[in-house]
Amino acid sequence: MLLAGSSKVSAQPSADDPSASSSATAVADGGVSVRRWTPLAGTRTRVLAAFAVLTAVSAALSLFLIHQVLLNRLDEEVGQQLTQEVAEFRRLVRGNDPRTGEPFGTNVRRIFDVYFSRNVPDEGEVILSSIDRRLYRSARAGDAEYRPGEVLRLIALERPLGETHRGTVETSTGQARYLNVPVEVGNRVLATFTVANFPANERREIEDAIIVAAQVFAAVLLLSFAVAWVAAGRVLAPLRLLRDTAQSITETNLTGRIAVHGRDEVAQLARTFNDMLDRLEDGFGAQRRFVDDAGHELKTPITIVRGHLELLSDDPQDRHETIALVTDELDRMSRIVNDLLVLAKAEQPDFLRPEPVDVEILTGDLHTKLAAIASRDWRVESTGAGTILADRQRLTQAVVQLAENATKQTDEGAVVTIGTFVADGEARIWVRDTGLGIPLEEQGRIFNRFSRGSAGRRTEGAGLGLSIVEAIARAHGGRVELVSHPGLGATFTLVVPVLGPGRSS
Repeated sequence: MLLAGSSKVSAQPSADDPSASSSATAVADGGVSVRRWTPLAGTRTRVLAAFAVLTAVSAALSLFLIHQVLLNRLDEEVGQQLTQEVAEFRRLVRGNDPRTGEPFGTNVRRIFDVYFSRNVPDEGEVILSSIDRRLYRSARAGDAEYRPGEVLRLIALERPLGETHRGTVETSTGQARYLNVPVEVGNRVLATFTVANFPANERREIEDAIIVAAQVFAAVLLLSFAVAWVAAGRVLAPLRLLRDTAQSITETNLTGRIAVHGRDEVAQLARTFNDMLDRLEDGFGAQRRFVDDAGHELKTPITIVRGHLELLSDDPQDRHETIALVTDELDRMSRIVNDLLVLAKAEQPDFLRPEPVDVEILTGDLHTKLAAIASRDWRVESTGAGTILADRQRLTQAVVQLAENATKQTDEGAVVTIGTFVADGEARIWVRDTGLGIPLEEQGRIFNRFSRGSAGRRTEGAGLGLSIVEAIARAHGGRVELVSHPGLGATFTLVVPVLGPGRSS
């Protein structure tokens, strides 16, 4: 006596979950309404809407995959249960009758009686036995309303009971998965053993679990969206402050700045915005200073010119003197305007044209040019060696300005010394005179625009010379140093970096 072999379990369950499309639609509907909000709130909402859509789609996809995995596992478990029941029945058939200790032989009824007395079907399971194509005994789990006769009849309609086969049938109590094997002696089929499983309850449990998981996902999504809304508000707070600061900026108030915290992209944006405001404030400040300085200094010569022209008479001598005075005032106005333009250009990025400058050659050229300014004893005290990156013409302009100041503070034939020195990444160019010197309390003030020292000789300049020198030094990334004692002259030193503006060794 033997049992025919069983075939493999195969199933293709399917499921559908519309939650993804509904979530996306809800977010899309919300996305239309947020355009009516303020631009910044719209940005916040669009970011969070994208987050919500991504999270909802991910959740829906996860639920769908979980649903499919659970259904596949259920199908595998059902197939394993069917195979296990058949394997247990085989072992019984190959064994001995527990009552007599002898093989069962052809007594299939005794085989079925022993088997059904010892085995209790699992949930959703129905065990069937038939002899001569008629139901002999059956067993089902608990008080399930499964109909063994109907199941056996439907299975017989699929394929003959005398063949080994498995499949799925639709019954009045639901879908059933089955495995049918014949009991043969020789070539004769004496009976059949069938195991059927109704997975409807397990499927409902899976569906319930998916619904609970969907509810949990929805709650987590709402909670995460609320947390993300608060977090996004904090992240975008610098942008709101940037907007408010930009709206508060006017031509007369450029002092507003954004407090920067952290090093992320938003903090970098705030820093860039503050830098832009610094540049704007410097530009507007330079413009105001130019207008104020021009108005202040040009007011007097214009008044003088207008007054003399209004009183101009027909006397030739008087006309000649008036024209000479007006011409002198116009020359002074022209010089003031040129000096103010130099100071205004000093704050522009194209003020300098750096190039390699040989300090030794520069020293010789400066000595030659300064000797033609005035009749003084021009001496070179030191000559530096090396090459620096600087604007040769601007350096010459600054040194010539210092030399002119020195000639105004000294008498004809007095010693005026120049020198250069390169060391420690800096080039030093100085002009030393033997005049009356500058009092300590005035040494910081004389670099201000339109400022003149009270000691020494009074000059006719507008007081812009040292401001120009300092502007040239700062444009090179350097400075101007002053050493002076009353009665011992003054030494002005122009210090610039060797490697050029904005760089150090």
